[in-house]
Order: sequence, then structure tokens, then C-alpha cells
Amino acid sequence: MSAAVPHPRGSWLDPATGEAIEQGALMRALAAKRAVLLGETHDVAEIHRWQLQVTTCLHLLEPRLGVGFEMFPRRLQGVLDAWVDGAYSTDAFLEACEWRAVWGFDPALYLPLFHFCRQQRVPMLALNCRRALVTEVGKLGWDAIPEADRDGLTPSAEALPAYREWLFGLGVRSPDRPAASAMDPAFDRFVRAQQTWDRAFACNIARALDERDIPLVVGIIGRGHLEYGYGAPFQLADLGVDGVATLLPNEAPDFTVEPERRRADAVFRLDRPEPPMSARSTPPGRTAA
Repeated sequence: MSAAVPHPRGSWLDPATGEAIEQGALMRALAAKRAVLLGETHDVAEIHRWQLQVTTCLHLLEPRLGVGFEMFPRRLQGVLDAWVDGAYSTDAFLEACEWRAVWGFDPALYLPLFHFCRQQRVPMLALNCRRALVTEVGKLGWDAIPEADRDGLTPSAEALPAYREWLFGLGVRSPDRPAASAMDPAFDRFVRAQQTWDRAFACNIARALDERDIPLVVGIIGRGHLEYGYGAPFQLADLGVDGVATLLPNEAPDFTVEPERRRADAVFRLDRPEPPMSARSTPPGRTAA
């Protein structure tokens, strides 16, 4: 049965039980994982500070880790490699990675983590696919996409009914074909599009683990792709990647414990000294996560 429990600032808790988790023990356990996924709300600066703090802790315990970013499509991997190697100034990097076109949130939110990767020579990994692929799969279905246009992705594992219900509860609808329920075929287009992102993050994390000397990937990903394990974690499991943990931030003084389902492996209570940053222009076809 769900119940709210106090969640003091600066503390971790188990979202299924409400019990406190000691940070040192948690970080040591996470450093032995293959993927640690840090969910974000894109425009909240304090969440990005928390991501940097967790990444720093994990890097101390596992220096060979890589950091994967939802923000970058796979075609920009060479730019990320060059940035880590010291090839760009900050402004030149933002221009080379087409920041305003591919993401558009204030880069100040992300630059501390980008500079951490550069300073510590931590590989930065592009986790996204080409934007048009999401639209194409949503509209036409995976089978209609030629092999050469799939951006290195494999087909998504079918969405669990619980994922469809959760997505439907977010209130996002297709304006041209409104769905009456989560299982309404009119909702399929949105689910297929969401799963294309989920699969892209999973495929590119799995590829990095297989092809690079990286035992652990820290994923910087919108929380809507991670909560309850429905999105990218589910796709990673389908790809045979075990040892995956999801961490989420909490901004409220309490937290609703759900014993019947686990929202994440651990939740951290943030400080929040500033409101969300002013909005960017959302790239076409993208919804805020």
C-alpha cells in the first residue's frame, strides 16, 4: 500500500520501503554495475549538480567509466571524442555538436559535467538516434524502416501494458488521433516513438560496453525513460545487459513509497535553490521528459 514517508535533504532512500540508504555503501554497490542511469528533469539545475556529484563518486571508485548522454545523436560521437581530447573551446564545442538544434536547453546546465569529462578524460557517449527515426517509427512502424536507415538500432521489445498505462497517465496524446485508453491502437504511435528513444539509449549503452574498454556507463537520461524500469532499463534487459541501476532525484520533503512496484533503485532528496531554467525551444518531434 502506498504511503508518504519523510525524505530529508541530502539523503538516499529505497523507494519500495522508504528505508534510508547509506551513501558510501550505495556508491560502492553502484560502481560494480554495468550501467547506472541518472534520471533528470531537463531544466532543473540542481538535478544536474546531483548528476555531477554521483558521477564524481562513481569515477573515484571506477575510473574507467564512460558517461552517456541522451542529448547527443550517435552521428556526433566524433565531436564528443574530440572535446574530451581537448580539440575545442567551449563555444566551438557547442557549435560543433549543434547544441541549439539537437537539444536547446541552456548549455550552462550541462557544461559542468561536460568539463568534468574533459578534465578527467572520461569518455562521453552519444546515446540518441537521428531525430527523424523517432517520427518515422512512430508513424510507420519499425518494419517500414529500411535497414540502412535504422541508425544501428534493433527493434524494441514490445512495451509492457504497465508502461503503456503509465505513459497514458502522463496525458500526452496525438492531436490527430486521440486515444481513449492506454491499449487503444490510436496510442500506438506515441508508444512506438517513445520506445525508439528507449531502444536507442539501450543499444548505444550496450554498444559502448561491448566495443570500448568501459566496464560502467553512467547514463544522463530524462526520467520519463527510466521510471519503474519500463523504458531504457527494460530495453537493456532485452539486450542481455544485466547489472543496471536507476537513480532518481526527489525535490519534495516527503516521498510516496510504493511497495508493489519499484520506481528506481534509490532516490536522492535534492536541495533546490533555483526554479527551473527558462525554457528552450523544443526540437521538432521532442517532448520534455
